[in-house]
Parts: sequence; C-alpha cells; structure tokens
Amino acid sequence: MNKALLGLSLSALLLFWLVNLELKEPKVLSNTVTFPRLPALNSQAPKALQRNYTNTYHGFELSDPFHWLKDPSYPKVDDKDVIAYLEQENDYFAQFIEPQQPLVERLYQEFKGREQPQETSVPWVKNGYEYRWYFPEGKEYKVWLRKPLAGGDEVVILDENIQAQGKKFYSVASVSVSPDNQYLAWSFDDDGSERFSIRVKNLLSGELQADKIEQTSGELVWSADSQQFLYTLVSDEWRPYLVKAHTLGQADATDVSIYEEKDSGFFIHLGKTSSGQYVLIATGSHTFGEVYTLPSGDFAAKPQLLAGRDIKMEYDVDHAHGQFFIRSNDQHKNFRVATVADLAPTYDNWRTLIAGSDSHYITGVTAFAEQLVIEEKVNGLEQIRLRAYDGAEYTIEFPEAVYSAGLGNNPEFSQPHLRISYESMVSPHTVYDYQLASKKLLLRKQQDIPSGYDASQYQTERLWATARDGMKVPISIVYKKGFKQDGSQPMHLYAYGAYGMGMTPEFSKVNLSLLDRGFSYAIAHVRGGDELGYQWYLDGKLDKRSNTFNDFIDVAEFLIKQGYVSQGNISISGRSAGGELMGAVTVQRPDLWRSVILGVPFVDVLNTMLDDSLPLTPIEWPEWGNPITSKADYATIASYSPYDNIAKVAYPPMMVTGGINDPRVTYWEPAKWTAKMRAYKTDNNLLVMRMHMGAGHFSSSGRYARLKDDAQEFAFMLLAHGIHD
Repeated sequence: MNKALLGLSLSALLLFWLVNLELKEPKVLSNTVTFPRLPALNSQAPKALQRNYTNTYHGFELSDPFHWLKDPSYPKVDDKDVIAYLEQENDYFAQFIEPQQPLVERLYQEFKGREQPQETSVPWVKNGYEYRWYFPEGKEYKVWLRKPLAGGDEVVILDENIQAQGKKFYSVASVSVSPDNQYLAWSFDDDGSERFSIRVKNLLSGELQADKIEQTSGELVWSADSQQFLYTLVSDEWRPYLVKAHTLGQADATDVSIYEEKDSGFFIHLGKTSSGQYVLIATGSHTFGEVYTLPSGDFAAKPQLLAGRDIKMEYDVDHAHGQFFIRSNDQHKNFRVATVADLAPTYDNWRTLIAGSDSHYITGVTAFAEQLVIEEKVNGLEQIRLRAYDGAEYTIEFPEAVYSAGLGNNPEFSQPHLRISYESMVSPHTVYDYQLASKKLLLRKQQDIPSGYDASQYQTERLWATARDGMKVPISIVYKKGFKQDGSQPMHLYAYGAYGMGMTPEFSKVNLSLLDRGFSYAIAHVRGGDELGYQWYLDGKLDKRSNTFNDFIDVAEFLIKQGYVSQGNISISGRSAGGELMGAVTVQRPDLWRSVILGVPFVDVLNTMLDDSLPLTPIEWPEWGNPITSKADYATIASYSPYDNIAKVAYPPMMVTGGINDPRVTYWEPAKWTAKMRAYKTDNNLLVMRMHMGAGHFSSSGRYARLKDDAQEFAFMLLAHGIHD
C-alpha cells in the first residue's frame, strides 16, 4: 500500500477507493483449466436476445442487456418472449436429462429406498388429545390424526393428499386446533407463491366451514375462547404487513385490523407464548425490530409494546408465571436473557437474568412451567441448558462430540419431559424425550433407513481451516471408511453463509449416494452464518461480505492441501443466498470446481437491491447495503455481485434451478445468470437451467417429487465427475 495512505482513517480510505474505482465491462481473462465434458447435446443451447438497457447511479453506468427477462407485470408472468425463453431452457434441460434417465432413476430409487413407505411422527399430547401425522404408503403428503386421551377412536383431522388432488403444488404452513378442540384452521399454498389461504373445519361435525381467507403469510393464532383467530395479510409485493382478527362464521370483509406495519423494510410475524396467555406480534428487519403483546383472551385490547425499534436491537419473547423472558442483543452481541413483569413490560423495567457472554452464544429461550430452556452455541456446537426458576441449572449431555441438537415439538406448557431433535453427519435424525425427573434421554424414534444403513461404516470430523485474514473457519466433513486422504477422491462442498443462519452437521439420506460412490461431503461454516456467534454473522455482511466468499475458497484450498481432494475435483452447491455464494466463487475461482449447482440463486444482487418495488429489497438493505442512497454500498455490491462479474473465461459445468412463482429469489435471477453466462463463457462445458413453471422457492412440494429433483441434480454432479452409475 502507498505509505501516504497508511495514516488515513477507514472512511478516508473508503473515499479514496471510491474516487479511484472504475466499474467497467469484465476483462477477457485466460483460463487453462480443462473440465471433463458432460454428455454433448444434439441441439444448440438457447441464446437469449440482448436488448439495450442502461441506467446511471452515483456516476456509474450500469448496463444490463438481459433486463427484459423481468416481466413488467410481475408477479404475473405472461410476457410471451419471457415465457418462450424459459420454455426453451426447459426443453434444453430435458434434452440433457432424458438420456440420463437410467442414472436419474437409479438415484431416485436409492433415495426412495431410504424413505419409510409409511413414515409417521412421534405422537405428541396437547390439551387432552394425542396427535400424530403420517405419510400413507406411496403418497406425497401428510395425514393428520388425533384421539382423546380419555379414550376413543383415532380420527383423521386433515388429509393433505385429498386437499392436493389435481394440484401441481401443495404446501401447508399451519395446522392449528382451537383451544376448545372443536375447530381446525390450516393454511396452504397451492402454486408456490407463498400466498397462503386459510380454511376452517369443524372437527365435531367434520364439516368444512364457509370461512376462507386469501393472501396471508400462513401464520395464525387462536383466541382463548376459540371464536377468533389472528392472521397476517401479505401485500401485492408479498410483504406481511397487516394483522387482522377473524371471527368464525363472519365474512372476512368484517375482519378487524389489529396492527399495520407501514415501514416497507419490516415484515410481521405472529406467535403465542408457551404459557398461552399472550399473542406476540413481532415486526422487524433482519437486524432489529420490536414486539407487541396482546392478551389471548382479549383481541380488542391495545397491543402492548415491549421495546421500540429506535433501540435497534434484535429480541424475542416468551412468558411464564407473570414474567416475560426476553432474549436480546441490546447489551451483548451474543445476547442476554432479561426478565420483566407482564403488567409493566416496558424496556426501562427489563432486568438481566443471564448476562451475555463471549463464549456462549444464546440462540433461543423457551419458558416452561418448570424451568427455562436456553439453546446456545459453544465453540460452534449446539447445546441445551436447563435453568430452574430458583437459578439452578445444568446442561444436557449428548452421545457424540460433533452433532446437531435443539428443542423439538413441545406444545404443552407443563410436561414431564423435553422433546429434543438430535442428529449428526453419521447419526440419522433422532427424537429423544429428556426425562426431567431422571435427567436421562429416552429414545422415542430414530430415522429408519429401510434399504439399510450401518453408521459404523462412515466417519465424520470437525476440521479448522485458516482463512487468508487469519480467522479459523470450521468444517464438518463425512466420508465412508476406507477413504483415502491422498486427493484422489471427489468431494461435494456445501455452504450457505448469510442472514446469521448457521449450518449444522446434520444427517443426509440423499448424500449417502455420494458417500457410497467415493465422495466426501463437507460443509464450510463460512462467515455470514452464526456458527461461531453473532459476530461471525456480522463479519459476513455489508462491507464484509467478501469474507464469506474468501472463507469458502480458503476452505477448499485447505482441503486440497490436506489431501482430502484435489483441485478441480470439487463439486459445489448452494441455494438462495447460498446460490449467491456459489455464483461469487464460480466467477472468482472457476478453476477450483468440477461442477456447480446454483439452486434458486440470488445472483443479481446489484439490480435487485436497486429495485425498491420488489418485496424483499427494503428488508434486505441491512443485510447487503442500499445502493440507491449510498455510493459506497453500490461500489461494494458491484465488486462482488455474481451476475455483474461474469467474465469471458472458461467456467465449470453448471446446473441452475428456479421457480417462476418464487417470491424470494425471483425467476429472472437464475434466468439472467444463465443467459449472460452463455453469452460470456469461452468453454464448451454444459450449462443447463431447470425452471419450475408451477412452483416457487422450494421447488416441488411432495416428498417423492422433491427426491426426483434431487436425483436430477445428483446425476448432473456425478456425470461431471465421469460417474455414470
């Protein structure tokens, strides 16, 4: 660095960088890495038209010849040219995948063979009834049942398969029985747009009620008298903004507004405290917000604010024994637990119960009748701490050194056990009931693999890579015993790295098909998640976003140096913001990867953050920056936005996926990425896009339909490694 710059402040350095930064067309670079060819197709790949489109921001000219792929009538997509291009891409994908059907079918049968034909949940008790759900053999969706504890027959309360008949997509968000046990309200999405409808069923008569509410977020909360429920409407732009109270048997036009959020950067969420005494109306962005409480027995009461958004903190709330228990990062980045009387819950009255800690990252607090349960991460591993109301506490011990554990389904305020979900990269998903009296784990169910699985044949490790700035990045890795650490075997490397959503070392039934074919599977716990605490998240966002990409690349190079894999023999994948990570590391280091799968990828970051008409843009500015108002944010995003940094070089084989009804990552992001990549890349490696024309962000909705999607993606990956069976 120029010695004259060493004494400048960070803000001065940023200004110097901005003044001297030029945003130009990508340079033509050389790339001598040769990738193995996937099967050649008989027809030419689609080529999207290029139409002139330029705009100027902060003195920078932004050119986007594929801007036209955003249908101006969105969320309705009816532009003939757009539809024609998407259909051409789907036809091209079909030309690739149809000759590979034997491999796809083999993978699908492997995946299906690991599913219980009639999978059923562990039963749970709530309000005098025992509930469970199950998948009927060969069916895509769940059947929900209950029976009275006092005796009587088990009856079906909801069969999703019947509700989904004739629909290409069906997803249930809420299944909620009224406190008097008479009514069932459920919310469903039948096109992937995540605009949920609510219906009500009388469980005593079996009749479907006339009540029907459209365009909701899917969340609903019953009143204590079972005559009303709260729900949240979504705007035309898909922002949950208005809480209403619906009275059974009344037209929805008469529903009363309870709370409206007018800030376009805030979304509303509904919940209820464990005690059942209060409804929670939480509104906020990714980084801060506020919570209102409302007595569940009086929806006409005025919502009570606990702490205002002006404090700019993130917090959540539960309730027991006349007290609110609050997890908040107002005093420590890793959160504290505060308590306050429910009759005077304003911020000035909060008192610290558990102070924040550099070593213990508190991720959740749940209040039960007998004790508080604190979920936390210590050195990147999850643990569960129980704290009695008299202050005595202890931590639950688990059988493995590296695992994932958290609270499961615990619907009763007072119960003799805690239901816990547990798994590791070698241990299938397990349900324990932790017995409070004996302090022992009671196994209720472990995920069965009908086709056979022997955990002793697989091995998992926790590794640490040193990133270029000296930070230690954790890696979770699993492989089949007999794995040779000589760089000869292929690897699938995965990461997410955004929104403080840490990836845990979980078991994957589908990944067994890779491990059994000689792959290792690794998760890079990169910055942007919260695996090592809240600061780990802060260090991967805004102007520190490049840490996320650097971590992923540095993890790959560490694994290469340690002999777990060799350069060019790593296939990578990520979805949504993880797809943005895939796009960034693909354009930055295309030589490292054997193949790339970009699932519903958020790759057009700059254009999306410049479009405040999109529902997720204002709420995303605290995560990525606001390039409309800030020249610095514009320059930062432009420096890494995957779509804007595609260069004229050779790239590895790529498979891109999208959903035309996706409200989170709009369909044109994967479409524009594919179109521009075709126009720029200098190689002949296969690039395909699968656009679901009747689904959204989460692709196919049925359990077997999802497996078919997975089989296609795995087939692409295997073929890139020259594996055909």
